[in-house]
Amino acid sequence: MKEKNNDLEASLKSLDTEEFIDIHFYRPIGYQWARFFQQLGVTPNTITIISIFLGIGAGFCFYFNSIGITLLGIFLLIWANTYDSADGQLARLTGQKSELGRILDGASGDLWFVSIYMAVCLRLMPEQIPTFLTDWFGCKPQAWGFTIFILAALAGFAHSQQACMADYYRNIHLFFLKGKAGSELDHARLQENIYQKLSFSKEPIRTIFQYFYKGYTRKQEKRSPQCQEFFSYVKQYYGDEATKLTPENYGLPADLLPEWLRVDFRKGSLPLMKYCNILTFNTRAIALSLSLLLGEPWLYFVFELTVLLALYLYLVHSHEKLCRKLALKIKNKAQ
Repeated sequence: MKEKNNDLEASLKSLDTEEFIDIHFYRPIGYQWARFFQQLGVTPNTITIISIFLGIGAGFCFYFNSIGITLLGIFLLIWANTYDSADGQLARLTGQKSELGRILDGASGDLWFVSIYMAVCLRLMPEQIPTFLTDWFGCKPQAWGFTIFILAALAGFAHSQQACMADYYRNIHLFFLKGKAGSELDHARLQENIYQKLSFSKEPIRTIFQYFYKGYTRKQEKRSPQCQEFFSYVKQYYGDEATKLTPENYGLPADLLPEWLRVDFRKGSLPLMKYCNILTFNTRAIALSLSLLLGEPWLYFVFELTVLLALYLYLVHSHEKLCRKLALKIKNKAQ
């Protein structure tokens, strides 16, 4: 049992960044799936692809205004997320981490929610649903018209910004906690260089994913100017010729950072991790499920544009303030 618990803990990113529901539900289940797939020789990327199909299947179920079909969709979404947990846990347990795996893992959640948003919009436009399907599943049509697509587009844009920056801040936290080996922190210039070396004719799928991923990392950096300035000071004052952080590399081992910086950053960043977690999956899934079970799925879009948007703005402001404070402290210590 002790060995099993040690393996489970080794499969986690960090207790600093894990959410209560993940620690006590998704990670234990994901660990069992990871061990099962390991015995079968299934790779983490294959698990991720399976989770994409499960998530899209959940979206299809949310197309129908039926409690039974909705419950099936919620089950599929939970199942998809256990696989989303299992792929990363398997990668950490077996050392099968890859750049493609990181990109696929990020894309999987996007594909789930694109299908869910589209399904909800069509569900609220009954004229778009074939009559034989509404009769078969016992749907009760609701009428919003194309207005729901506008609301969904705004919510989807807000969702993408929130998840993007929450992921970035968690990986920065892990970088200062564990170094590059324990983080998936990426740099836009490095991703651009990787993209330039790819050939669409030889690797079309990888090239497409890399194109969007380089834009994803560029967006993270563009929305965090104080954080980028902070990193520039870290590179300038705490890198050496062998391990210097360059524009293409965040490879500075955590143990080469001064202890005061690691302690101060963790102290300021740790309280923000709960907001990062709220802006990722679990809170969204709960809000989505409740709105669907209430028969008012549009409420989820409103939740995105009010509660989650407010938390996102607070998170960005707080993280930028932390980085500005630490950058000034580095500069003062260097003088």
